[in-house]
Amino acid sequence: MWSDPRRLLRGLYRNFRHMTLTPTAIREYDRRAPDSDTTEAATFGLGCFWGPDAQYGAEEGIVRTRVGYAGGTKTDPGYHSLGNHTEVFQLEFDPDVLTYTDLLEQVFQSHNPRSQTRKTQYQNVVFAATPRQQTALDEYLRAHGLDADSIETRIEQLSRFYNAEDYHQKYSLRSQQSFMSSFEEAGYDDEDIRESPMAAKLNGYASGHDIPAVDELAAVGREPAQSD
Repeated sequence: MWSDPRRLLRGLYRNFRHMTLTPTAIREYDRRAPDSDTTEAATFGLGCFWGPDAQYGAEEGIVRTRVGYAGGTKTDPGYHSLGNHTEVFQLEFDPDVLTYTDLLEQVFQSHNPRSQTRKTQYQNVVFAATPRQQTALDEYLRAHGLDADSIETRIEQLSRFYNAEDYHQKYSLRSQQSFMSSFEEAGYDDEDIRESPMAAKLNGYASGHDIPAVDELAAVGREPAQSD
């Protein structure tokens, strides 16, 4: 259930009234985040990708998020030329904080694996991108009395992930012009915003989710930038 927008905005301004989201704070927070070569990626489909992108982005241990299309055969799909692809979200997570199995637990708790929408665009799908993820997925299903051939949730190998259009990335954050202005002042383009750890957290916050980083964001905003 989504928060009332007016209540959400009051909450945003109440929590951030003592800090300014400066370009320095954005760059410094992103600089401190784990690099992509130290994270792992997991890809799932749970209906419209805007909601889970924000929900999981707010979670501790999730470093980056992006939304896109996967699971089909069409080359270079787009929102208006989706073919047989599904809307999905991709999570980069810190393996020292979360595991792929932790994410599986959350994903399967968030939907009924024994039912499925007919429209391919919004179907529930769990992807395994590596042999290790496939092993973890198989073990999870067995431990919970589930079989890939008898449940409705699609269980698939990830062949390719296609990024969705820029206007879909960090969708809730894009409605908060005060925050977006700070990213623009920091010199961030659309790709930078898509890949920004700060943007992932604030996108979750803009959707009404609690984020563990509020105090940290304020602290970064007060600290001088560290030289590289």
